[in-house]
Amino acid sequence: MNKLPIIIRREYLAKVRNKSFVIMTFLSPILMVGMVVLIAYLTKINDNQKRIIGVFNESDYFSNDFNTTESTSYVYFKDVSLQQAKDSTAQMGYYGLLHIPDETELEKVAQHAYFYTKEAPSTSVLDKLEDVFQDRLRERRLQDMGVSTKEFALMDRKFEINTATFEGQQNLKGINEIKAIIGGGFGYLIMMFIIIYGGFVMRSVIEEKTSRIIEVIISSVKPFQLMMGKIIGTSLAGITQFAIWIISASLLLMVAFAIFDIDPATLNNGADISGMTGNLTPSVPTPNETIQAYAQELYQIPWFMLICFFVVYFILGYLIYSSIYAAIGAAVDNETDTQQFIFPVILPLMLAIYVGFFSVFSNPHGPIAVGFSLFPLTSPIVMLMRLPGGIGEGGVPLWEVVVSILLLIITFLGIVWLAAKIYRVGILMYGKKPSYKELYKWIKY
Repeated sequence: MNKLPIIIRREYLAKVRNKSFVIMTFLSPILMVGMVVLIAYLTKINDNQKRIIGVFNESDYFSNDFNTTESTSYVYFKDVSLQQAKDSTAQMGYYGLLHIPDETELEKVAQHAYFYTKEAPSTSVLDKLEDVFQDRLRERRLQDMGVSTKEFALMDRKFEINTATFEGQQNLKGINEIKAIIGGGFGYLIMMFIIIYGGFVMRSVIEEKTSRIIEVIISSVKPFQLMMGKIIGTSLAGITQFAIWIISASLLLMVAFAIFDIDPATLNNGADISGMTGNLTPSVPTPNETIQAYAQELYQIPWFMLICFFVVYFILGYLIYSSIYAAIGAAVDNETDTQQFIFPVILPLMLAIYVGFFSVFSNPHGPIAVGFSLFPLTSPIVMLMRLPGGIGEGGVPLWEVVVSILLLIITFLGIVWLAAKIYRVGILMYGKKPSYKELYKWIKY
């Protein structure tokens, strides 16, 4: 095994000295931040486009119901015919014309109202107009039943139940989902790194195999050592790139805070919710207190623990999948032949992302969430979705974390053993497309 460090060093230096690796290492954070800024800018431009809607109201209803907003304004037509209102709307380039006919009853007015546009209108615009009609119709129907306008406003107020722990601490609606999204972000990074750097290992094996360099190398190095060196060396290169990305992104965020005069400390100012935890029947929090509570809850996420486990699951998850990629590279002669093997490898990662989100959102301690966080091929992603809730009481039980890590290690050793057997036979096989049946035979040798 004394040649393993030499192989690791060779693979690591070969990756980090590659020009494309260096360029993308420093360019990717800039591109990602630039893309976010561009999307925000384009969205802002798109939202700044103000729609003007003409209103031709011939009825005694809806006289002051259409209020101008930042995105929509209303122009009223009077003392004209419907056709003249349509022509004026088209000539002036308005978004559309809302015609409210002259009827004696509100129900008939709503039924015969029309919204005229040059082309199919936006769903969001229709929803706003329909809400106006719906609110007025609901109010009139209740008034006909003897309900006053004040009572209607009271009845129409949205209700949200207050929640708290048995100790009196306020529970926040949607906080589990927010934590799952944070953990899912870390899991998504792991998936992307596995796909990118696992492909590096596979292509490196294929390149050495097709150039016949491997025949010279294995004369002095065991296949198991060579494969382990490739996996570990490429993994270290990936960690190096990720660390540079984190540092670069942090610096860019600091620059952005400085340019836009944002003080990160203000996100937690006054985020003391001790007043809401002093008794078993907490008072109804104000909107400001609710925002502070969310900020405090996010601040209390065990970020250091989460990052440490991210590194652990990233390394173990990458080692497992890169071993599989290396075995695929040893079994084929070119990248075209890898397609039949790639999808079964990516499938558990996709399953972890989608099933993990659905299961962790609804019940982070349910059997599906627990099962996927223990299964080695999905645990690096699903477990990270659960970990923002902490470890221990109220969070992920410690034994589940320990078991998932042990299963990852055992699975890695098992896959490396199987991959080494494929590697031993596959690196010397040329001109034949392997099948799953052939791979099974290689493992039995």
